[in-house]
Amino acid sequence: MHKIVFLDRATIAPQITLRRPAFAHELITHDHTAPDEVVARLAGASIAITNKVALTAEMLDQLPDLRLVAVAATGTDCVDKAACQRRGIAVANIRGYAVSTVPEHTFALILALRRNIVAYREDVIRGEWQKSGQFCFFNHAIHDLAGARLGIIGEGVLGQSVAALARAFGMVPLFAAHKGKNGFGQLYTPWDEVLATSDIITLHSPLTPDTRHMIALPEFRAMARRPLIINTARGGLVDEAALVQALDEGLISGAGFDVTVGEPPAADSPMMRIAARPNVILTPHVAWASDEAQQTLADQLMDNIEHFVAGTPRNLVEGAY
Repeated sequence: MHKIVFLDRATIAPQITLRRPAFAHELITHDHTAPDEVVARLAGASIAITNKVALTAEMLDQLPDLRLVAVAATGTDCVDKAACQRRGIAVANIRGYAVSTVPEHTFALILALRRNIVAYREDVIRGEWQKSGQFCFFNHAIHDLAGARLGIIGEGVLGQSVAALARAFGMVPLFAAHKGKNGFGQLYTPWDEVLATSDIITLHSPLTPDTRHMIALPEFRAMARRPLIINTARGGLVDEAALVQALDEGLISGAGFDVTVGEPPAADSPMMRIAARPNVILTPHVAWASDEAQQTLADQLMDNIEHFVAGTPRNLVEGAY
């Protein structure tokens, strides 16, 4: 009999089915778990499920029965993997579930900003259409995607899917070589050239010490075509204070972000200060969250648990088993 405890079930939408594993078990779910509740709730558990609740070395040292941490996400920053390895605790994560939803959200932001959908909607609500006295009005510039250069930072599955959609729109996708590095080959465009020649720049990179603040004021000043900046990856990739300054100085034409530094962001954070601007769209980290993608995630989560219990573990995180 395995005791399974899901520490933050509310991070998956309530309409998503979380099937029960096909082995003898007790499944306990909590919508939210505070740090000081983790050890008590996981006492006696052999399997912990977490999305964003942190599992620190101090906590893990108090959980002798724990054998698997099943992360209900791709990122595993919330788990002290070195401590898991010392204690023989496996860590499994979710992979390949967002290949459609994140690129589609990326293009939802691009289309809305490129065609000024939000600004025009607000004008209509304020009565600007009636004031215009004709069948349409031209308060905001509208630009096609066809022929636009799309700089893609991050060449993984999501970046490749974004490039495929870009080609369908008649865009010119450019995969950026890694910042400060050369020798990436003909499939990549030099970093500086991507900054200087892109009409839109979209980020699909992991957040690491090397990529933190990869886009800051020097990079914004190098963006000669005043591009849109799209970030559905991680908030820390962009210096948010520099983003505000870039918008204020007209270095970029707009920003579509699904992620922030600290989530939810503080009410006085840089992103919240610009959230109401017509050339900014801020969504609450939901690019991954189509019902279809969430169901795939939930199914894979239980698959990972069942495979581990059956002695055929999969999706194990390197350095944690």
